[in-house]
Amino acid sequence: MNLSSKAEGDALVVSVHETRIDASVAIQFKDRMREETDTADGRVVLNLSEVDFIDSSGLGAIVAAMKQLGGKNPLELAGLNENVDKVFRLTRMDTVFRIHNSLDDAFVV
Repeated sequence: MNLSSKAEGDALVVSVHETRIDASVAIQFKDRMREETDTADGRVVLNLSEVDFIDSSGLGAIVAAMKQLGGKNPLELAGLNENVDKVFRLTRMDTVFRIHNSLDDAFVV
């Protein structure tokens, strides 16, 4: 699972460099998210702009990452394409996560 992170403004941005988050990589995703966010202090923005497909296991892995961060470090999502956005809306997870249209939008005051 190819993830990268960088501090940007008041947030840690974690970018997913994969086209899919599904059952075959869900455990790797959770492990890599834990590594990338271990020292996070503040909000975390998960950049999903390269992800074309997510299944229920991938959705569960993102929820697990949110829970691992705890309440002091909110997990926000950015750059969801139409298919990924539909998964979050159909499962009502759009009410759980703050979702930004793009990574740039996550930093608009």
